[in-house]
Amino acid sequence: MIVAFSVTPLGVGEDVGEYVADAVRVVRESGLPHRTDAMFTSIEGEWDQVMDVVKRAVAAVEARAPRVSLVLKADIRPGVTDGLTSKVETVERYLAG
Repeated sequence: MIVAFSVTPLGVGEDVGEYVADAVRVVRESGLPHRTDAMFTSIEGEWDQVMDVVKRAVAAVEARAPRVSLVLKADIRPGVTDGLTSKVETVERYLAG
């Protein structure tokens, strides 16, 4: 399963990078495959593993912000591994062809 999620602190002003870094740190320390871009962090693993990381990432932000917004999108496809890489490689192959 791949989950793309965004954790946003509310009520802390416009500069939220420090808070988002707390969430990304949790993802990086999880050891699961992941990627972070300007809008989302994607993480890949089994349901319980991924959801535990998302929960802990939200908690890290919640510890410092009065309110937290979570946006989450999941690709639940049993038996598929390395989707973070293979999905992008497939698109790149079509673009090159």
